[in-house]
Amino acid sequence: MDTKFSSAIHTLILISESPLPMTSDDIAASVGTNASYIRKLTALMKKAGIIDSHRGRGGFSLAKDPEKVTFAEIYCAVMEVGEIHVFDIHQNPNDSCIVGKNIQPVLGDMFHEMERELSRSLEHMTLAGCISKMKNRIKKEDRQ
Repeated sequence: MDTKFSSAIHTLILISESPLPMTSDDIAASVGTNASYIRKLTALMKKAGIIDSHRGRGGFSLAKDPEKVTFAEIYCAVMEVGEIHVFDIHQNPNDSCIVGKNIQPVLGDMFHEMERELSRSLEHMTLAGCISKMKNRIKKEDRQ
């Protein structure tokens, strides 16, 4: 399973909550990956207008308010797609089989509807909402 989406959200929370611009090394240490992977993710998010990079002082910062950064926008940026696409259909079913002959159009319609629903859901989830849930979880853990 691809982890670009969750790694990108992790990265954006770090960037959003840091008082100073975060470097790819700083982010990689928290995400548990290497800095080159983070640079690839941040390049995609910069291209999508989600973050800015700073050459002179180094690091990244958000280009938008966290309330305006939707999970759909993050997903499309790092997965390099124009719209949500999660499900693929096998390509070579046997046309002489009744199921094989009909499976692609049936699943295609069903998968497309599921992806539309997922897209609508991701449009309502924001980086700010995720940050808020994280802060609430941290507070709860601190009380225990």
